Amino acid sequence: MPALLKLLGPTDYAAAGQAMREFTERRTADTPDEIWLCEHPPIYTQGLAGKAEHVLDAHGIPVVQTNRGGQVTYHGPGQVVAYPLIDLRRLGIYVKEYVYRLEHCVIKTLEGFGITGHRVPGAPGIYVNLSDPAGHAALTGPRADDFEGLGKVAALGIKVSRHCTYHGLALNVAMDLSPFSGINPCGYAGLQTVDLATLGVRTDWTTAAQRLGDRLVSHLS
Repeated sequence: MPALLKLLGPTDYAAAGQAMREFTERRTADTPDEIWLCEHPPIYTQGLAGKAEHVLDAHGIPVVQTNRGGQVTYHGPGQVVAYPLIDLRRLGIYVKEYVYRLEHCVIKTLEGFGITGHRVPGAPGIYVNLSDPAGHAALTGPRADDFEGLGKVAALGIKVSRHCTYHGLALNVAMDLSPFSGINPCGYAGLQTVDLATLGVRTDWTTAAQRLGDRLVSHLS
């Protein structure tokens, strides 16, 4: 049975987190998988590995601790936040394959908008080559650091409990990017964060959410 896609739209972050935990705690082997697509008010979230020093200046934006993996990130209007609630055992995959599929779904969604997404080894998420966002060349050649010339357009942070996933990924569509300057995104100082609008793509939240959601249903069912 395909995962049930729910476009929830504007959703309080804490309420979404509680709902995900409750869904996961009460689900059984027969509970259908779901994928929730949300848009949160401005908030910084710290993962389990998050360090306080990576919050440089919150500028009054709430900072909350979560039980997902990873470091600090920012959520805000104009960003599609996807929460796949997937039984990995039923799907027959492990966490490494799950993360690969999440990233693949983002890459294919970006491809539909004419943008080429890239993986960076050891740094979950999807990045773009700022000098040639639509180019298909692989990231090769010497760079001063892993992120030189790159912009991060999507972040990942997941939780797995009893083989079932929650939390997920965030794709930047058309948002105020300035709050990212108040943190070291995902724990990386100086990492530039971009959205589809920055890359010249004109689309709305609903369109981007539906396209990403369709990919997630296809690859997680």
